[in-house]
Amino acid sequence: MKIKGCLVLLGLAFSSQAFSHGHHSHGVPMTKQEESAANGIFATADVKDRQLSDWDGVWQSVYPYAKDGSLDVVFQKKAEADKEKSFEDIKNYYLTGYASDITDIGIEDGVMEFTVNGKASSCKYDYKGYKILNYVSGKRGVRYLFECSDKKSEAPKFVQFSDHIIAPRKSTHYHIFTGNVSQEALFTELENWPTFFPYQMTKENVVHDLLHH
Repeated sequence: MKIKGCLVLLGLAFSSQAFSHGHHSHGVPMTKQEESAANGIFATADVKDRQLSDWDGVWQSVYPYAKDGSLDVVFQKKAEADKEKSFEDIKNYYLTGYASDITDIGIEDGVMEFTVNGKASSCKYDYKGYKILNYVSGKRGVRYLFECSDKKSEAPKFVQFSDHIIAPRKSTHYHIFTGNVSQEALFTELENWPTFFPYQMTKENVVHDLLHH
C-alpha cells in the first residue's frame, strides 16, 4: 500500500493554510526553556511524559532528498559553518543518519502505519515512558518509547521518537528508531537516525526548513 492508501486509511485532513508562503507553520513559538532543550541543554526535572498524539499525521522520510542531491545546498552551508569537515564529510554523515527503508509513516489514534517498499504494516502502540541519553558532547537527548501490542503485526515492535522536545508539544519533524530486539538495543544506535517531515511538505519546503531552522 502506498502512502495515498495510508492517507485514506488514517482519514487525516490537513489545512493548506499552514503551508502557504512556501514554508510550513511551526505552531506556537518555543519558550527559552524549550529552545534550550532543543539544543540539548535541559534539567532532568523538566522532562515530561508525552502521548503518541504529539506525532499524529502522515510523514515522509527525507532520505530520498539526501540521496538525489536535493539537500546538497544544506550540507554545503553546514560545511561552510563547520570549517573542519568537508562537504563530503557532512553529506556522508547525513546519508548515514537519514538512511531508512521506511518511506512514509502515518499516525492516528494510537496506531502507526509504516510503508516499506510500497507495503504497509500497522499496529497500535502503547507508551512505555522515556529515556534520557547523555552524549559525549555534553549535550542530552530524550527518546520517547512505544511498543506494538499485537504479536501478529509486521510493524516494528519497538519504536523510539526523538524530536528535540522534552514535554507535551506537537512535533514538526522527528528522528525515529525502530526494531524488534528491545528498547535497550535501540539506545545504542547513535549514527543512524531516520528523519521524517510532514508528508504535505514539498521538497522545497523541506530544504527551506533545514536551511533556516
